[in-house]
Amino acid sequence: MRIVEAVGVTPELVAAFQKLIPQLSSSSPPPTGEELQNIIDSEASALLVAYDDDDSILGSLTLAMFLIPTGLRAWIEDVVVDEAGRGQGVGAALNLHAIELARSRGAVTVDLTSRPSREAANRLYQRLGFEQRQTNCYRFTV
Repeated sequence: MRIVEAVGVTPELVAAFQKLIPQLSSSSPPPTGEELQNIIDSEASALLVAYDDDDSILGSLTLAMFLIPTGLRAWIEDVVVDEAGRGQGVGAALNLHAIELARSRGAVTVDLTSRPSREAANRLYQRLGFEQRQTNCYRFTV
């Protein structure tokens, strides 16, 4: 398995997201090729993709990084591993790669959120050293 930061959109990448996003969210449509390219081109995000030895896409995550007055924030979002590849260390490899990328760019912490119902994911994050914070998470729908 290898983890790479996507630098361009391919038909394989678009097809992979058509398959992966429904496994992550039933309310969000998969991104188009143009939307994926916008993510890749953004200075505020890095799209990490996990490939198996046959160059099939196993999963992905997005690392968002942005400056605020208290420093560089790094945030892991939309972690998804194809159901056929779960339990093989793909999620751990993606997260560890994201942590190293954030560290190399100057972040001192990396945050993420995970629904309590995603029990396996929450166990993974704790094994990797993420600590649960005592905070309220709010959302405003516009």
